[in-house]
Amino acid sequence: MSDYYPIFLNIRGKKCVVVGGGGVAERKVRSLVEHNASILVISPHVSEGLAEMAAQGVIKVARRDYRPGDLKDALVVIAATDDPEVNNLVADEGQRRGTLVNVVDAPQSSNFIVPSLVRRGDVCIAISTGGRSPALSRKIRTQLEQSFAPEYASLALLLSEVRRELRGTQVDGDAWQGSLDLDLLLDMLKRGEFEQAKGRLISDLAGKGKDEA
Repeated sequence: MSDYYPIFLNIRGKKCVVVGGGGVAERKVRSLVEHNASILVISPHVSEGLAEMAAQGVIKVARRDYRPGDLKDALVVIAATDDPEVNNLVADEGQRRGTLVNVVDAPQSSNFIVPSLVRRGDVCIAISTGGRSPALSRKIRTQLEQSFAPEYASLALLLSEVRRELRGTQVDGDAWQGSLDLDLLLDMLKRGEFEQAKGRLISDLAGKGKDEA
């Protein structure tokens, strides 16, 4: 069994530090930006993309070398320089501070790794090989992307609305599983029949539930 515990982390507004300013660092930063983190990049030189994000106020950039103490109050730290010695110093400080640390391409120096993701709206599948083979993770992700229909994003929204509208009616997990005809619902959503699909699901679930006393 892998030592890694799968988890989805809420980093909205949390301090995240990326040490490094090249293309790899930029990719990591863009992922953090997507999840509304408060991001500090530390590097003497940064890519055009990072410089643009800094100019727009999306991230903060300290154009200098990493210094001990830079990781204070950080929740997540990513070491993405091309200098293994610097990356190790960042990892050591992060570990001492109890921070979540990822050293790019060095899982042995990290206490978390970043999985490959397939996302359709709020529905997200994470693929990991425990750091053993990023190439395999990427291959699996590519295959899943071909079969993971974009309508799953609409389906998640539909189910959220149905749950809200059925509040006050007890519907157990087995009833939900029995009513979730994925092929039918996804086909209806593909045809743009959102309200019809919602109505069908509500009717089916309401017949299986009981009003709360």
